[in-house]
Amino acid sequence: MSPRPAPPEVDRVAAAKAAVAARRARAAVKNSVADRSRTALDVAETGWNDPASAEATLRVTELLTSIPTLGPTRVAKLMDTLAISDRKRVGGLGSRQRVKLREYLVTRAGGEPARLVVLAGPTAVGKGTVSAYIRENYPDVLLSVSATTRSPRPGEVDGVHYYFVSDEEFDRKIAAGELLEWATVHNSYRYGTPRPPIDEALAAGRRVLLEIDLQGARLVRQAMPEAILVFLLPPTWEELVRRLIGRGTEDAAEQSRRLETAKVEMAAQDEFDVKVVNHDVSEAAREVVELMAVPISH
Repeated sequence: MSPRPAPPEVDRVAAAKAAVAARRARAAVKNSVADRSRTALDVAETGWNDPASAEATLRVTELLTSIPTLGPTRVAKLMDTLAISDRKRVGGLGSRQRVKLREYLVTRAGGEPARLVVLAGPTAVGKGTVSAYIRENYPDVLLSVSATTRSPRPGEVDGVHYYFVSDEEFDRKIAAGELLEWATVHNSYRYGTPRPPIDEALAAGRRVLLEIDLQGARLVRQAMPEAILVFLLPPTWEELVRRLIGRGTEDAAEQSRRLETAKVEMAAQDEFDVKVVNHDVSEAAREVVELMAVPISH
């Protein structure tokens, strides 16, 4: 069998240009879902009605991960539930798969708002600063106050920033089942989230923000899977190092240990539903609060 002749150079150039245009078109579709100018349902139905469209060539996983609050972990579970291969494109779905996906997207669009948001991230990324901004500028949001066995830092107020408790009192709270989660952080002090105030606020229809560490966020996901987990990122790693060293609350040995911890914490960001980059405190706070108005799946 004679070898297949290579296509003319002009054809290769045209094919490359077409591939680039197709990628850009798909990226534009994903961005429109991410910024909420279009719904995922609208994109899916466009793809089903027009097999030649960019919407039709979009992978289902790409469509779903474009939806705010749906991170890679939730999408992977959802794809299993819908019995759709991660290689499937929107236009290539069978009739039953289309029905399942449409039902999910319709239900999600009419779901209850995600009123519980968990904010976590690496040490020194600015979680406390963003949370403080939300406390001061969004009074309708209840900022959960954690209990800790460490001593107050300068300017911290008991009952406002943390509940500063003894080891004995912390043990009592654990035994009484009063903590939603708790963990030992940086191999030193314990932190925990009192559950009764959260349950009461959610029952009253209030929005609740939990600012906790990575270990705590994982435990909250197990206890309250309806929560949206947000990972706060620094603009760059260099900026994170600058912030940690610049705040001057730890000695050199502690700074080195926290930087090593931060590297491990940064590697866990894909476990979270949403990533928010802390370029600007007010903007990051706004993004976090807006997530509390986004419907979630059940």
